[in-house]
Amino acid sequence: MRIGMLTGGGDCPGLNAVIRAVVRKGAGMHGHEFVGFRDGWRGPLENLTMPLGIPDVRGILPRGGTILGSSRTNPFGVDGGVERVTENLHKLGVDALIAIGGEDTLGVATKLHERGVNVVGVPKTIDNDLNATDYTFGFDTAVNIATEAIDRLHTTAESHHRALIVEVMGRHAGWIALHAGMAGGANVILIPEFPFSIERVCAYVESRFQAHYAPIIVVAEGALPDGGDTSILEKGVDAFGHVRLGGIGEWLANEIESRTGKEARTTVLGHIQRGGTPTAYDRVLATRFGLAAMDSVTERAWGTMVALQGTDIVRVPLSAATAELKLVTPERYAEVEVFFG
Repeated sequence: MRIGMLTGGGDCPGLNAVIRAVVRKGAGMHGHEFVGFRDGWRGPLENLTMPLGIPDVRGILPRGGTILGSSRTNPFGVDGGVERVTENLHKLGVDALIAIGGEDTLGVATKLHERGVNVVGVPKTIDNDLNATDYTFGFDTAVNIATEAIDRLHTTAESHHRALIVEVMGRHAGWIALHAGMAGGANVILIPEFPFSIERVCAYVESRFQAHYAPIIVVAEGALPDGGDTSILEKGVDAFGHVRLGGIGEWLANEIESRTGKEARTTVLGHIQRGGTPTAYDRVLATRFGLAAMDSVTERAWGTMVALQGTDIVRVPLSAATAELKLVTPERYAEVEVFFG
């Protein structure tokens, strides 16, 4: 069998571990042949390929990013894009396609499967917001990076008697902020699922200073104040029509300074969260996903995605994975509210 593979969306620690596992099992145990598509869906759209054999995946396990490259290309947003993708797959003799990505990448995979393309999905997002899987690889690495940053900022905040805001990724889901904020001992955690009261945040800040400590506030990029307008965060749109967000941390710092008179500074972690070496947990999870994806292809389980449920790797319909996002529940948020102030 000739199998294509691509990685789409934002880069993520663990992508190379998936690629390595798929090729090692597929070529080494089953004799399958692989073709790597470059830069996400741009690869099959523009016929951009690279060799993908066992020699090509040696030594990539601990490397961040993706040897295949990535992009946010949306073939359904290009005139004749879907037809070009299917035609190129046919010309290359590709029997099956493994798509590794998040909501958008797997959304395209779902639509292509409905049009007769043999597709298997692998979930990837540092935001951990894909439905039908307990965890996605890359999330643990992002949380560890954010937690280390918070640990370091505690000493600076206390030395200079400042309120420090840490802005982390999380457009619609606040999982990174929730976990990193809890692990790092943040005094306030603000996430997109629950609009926040700026008055209450300022009260927490003042309470912390009164106790002779400096506050650390962790805020997800998509968090908004009560009655807030997303226009304060919007930085244009991507190929899938999603608004690019940024600026809530700086807005928050300005509001805290003006309302409390306390100095406030913002640290935006941005792409630091998704770069570099994956943690051991993410390497293992990504490897297990890759092995399971190869089994799905071998057994012709088209239109499915591999997922982690408990400690088991299972198969779920691609449509179930992309139907809705997995958001932080009120119960989970109530756990961290105990530590606010």
